Amino acid sequence: MNSRQRRGVILLLLSVVCALGAFAGVLSVISDVKSKVGPEVTAYRVKTNVTPYTALRAGQFEKIEMPERWLSENAVTNLREIQGKIAVTTLRAGSLLQSDMIVAQPALQANEQEVAIMIDAATGVAGKITPGSTVNVYATFEGERDGAPDQAKIIVTNARVLDVGKLTPLEPTESNRSRQLTEAVPITFALSTLDAQRITYAESFAEQVRLALVAPGGGSDIAEKDRTYELATDK
Repeated sequence: MNSRQRRGVILLLLSVVCALGAFAGVLSVISDVKSKVGPEVTAYRVKTNVTPYTALRAGQFEKIEMPERWLSENAVTNLREIQGKIAVTTLRAGSLLQSDMIVAQPALQANEQEVAIMIDAATGVAGKITPGSTVNVYATFEGERDGAPDQAKIIVTNARVLDVGKLTPLEPTESNRSRQLTEAVPITFALSTLDAQRITYAESFAEQVRLALVAPGGGSDIAEKDRTYELATDK
């Protein structure tokens, strides 16, 4: 073996040693990163914006894997936790689902019953009323006889909304044809027996039924004299 061949062999051996050293360095870095990151666990990310007081569904979230050490203590790691829950604030797309973002859906209390009525989507809901909301229910009535004044009445105060259904086309009937009501949203309330009767009567016989959203903590009783409005008596 001449000197040129010896130099070639030495350079080849040096290249192999350097490659092995680099490979060992990479393995060392990977091992160090793994030791710092730790094992991965399952978490859930919001796929699209979820509005407050909306009942949660599994399809609104996507499963992801992330290092356990980077996961907050209240992160949701099992979608069974959202069953029967609603959002307490707007859940932004891309945010990590956490248990403090959700609460149990309101349930019926003693002496309450669920009552659902159809409300005009344009004038009665307008996208602002959601499960968990508190509303006052207004209804307008024609005068009972010729010459009698039309009236607007507060039928129910502080009604608790349990559910807001999907926009539903209505078949023409004598009642909704006169009100030009072609689309409505089913709203489910938790009501006492008397209030259930009042709201059912309004849905059946009122010219129009409207819901007025009550601010959180703002509910109060309304005096009987203020529950009925006539234009002629407005001063």
